[in-house]
Amino acid sequence: MRKLIVPANSTNVDISVPISIAVSGTSLSGDLVVPKMATGIVLFAHGSGSSRHSPRNKFVAKVLQSAGLATLLIDLLSETEEQIDARTAALRFDIEALSNRLVEIIDWLVINPQTEGLKIGLFGASTGAAAAIVAATRREKWINAVVSRGGRPDLANTALSELDTPTLLIVGSDDFQVLELNQQALALIQCQKQLSVVRGATHLFEEPGTLEDAARLAQEWFSKYLR
Repeated sequence: MRKLIVPANSTNVDISVPISIAVSGTSLSGDLVVPKMATGIVLFAHGSGSSRHSPRNKFVAKVLQSAGLATLLIDLLSETEEQIDARTAALRFDIEALSNRLVEIIDWLVINPQTEGLKIGLFGASTGAAAAIVAATRREKWINAVVSRGGRPDLANTALSELDTPTLLIVGSDDFQVLELNQQALALIQCQKQLSVVRGATHLFEEPGTLEDAARLAQEWFSKYLR
């Protein structure tokens, strides 16, 4: 895999801090970055054993930050839960539990002094995409855009037809099974929607230039709806 060229930290960043958010009897760790004059913030929903340390999601976050968007990369599982999931791979597919966590984080963003007033977008990867869609239907007043990268929106089930938030599905052209599942999910979404296929990309967007393409597509979508 080619080494990613990560955008440099913007000198326009006003806030860059580690945070901890209390949710349902546990605490989740995250990294909050808020550029000066930001009008929107993107909350990342990781999936399939990933975390806020994912190099792919950190790369996308840097691209969004360079466009003046705030980002919150946060683990949806506690350290103990991550250890359990590493053995069983069960929690990463608990879409209801993951979406509940996202809803609580969204509620925190709405009232937190550093982020209140910012339009909120959700970026979901793998199973995190389904959790993001479910959370968007439950907090549609606050969510202005959803982006899925190599996601499993099909796992959102009935929430797909309930979705009322502009949604972009990004899939690699060579991620054949997931591409088919995204096409099926797209047909069920009734609001503003788009499927963007990144040529030559497989599931993890490891091929040269493909993650950059996916990040650009996400940045354009969020910039459109979070301004």
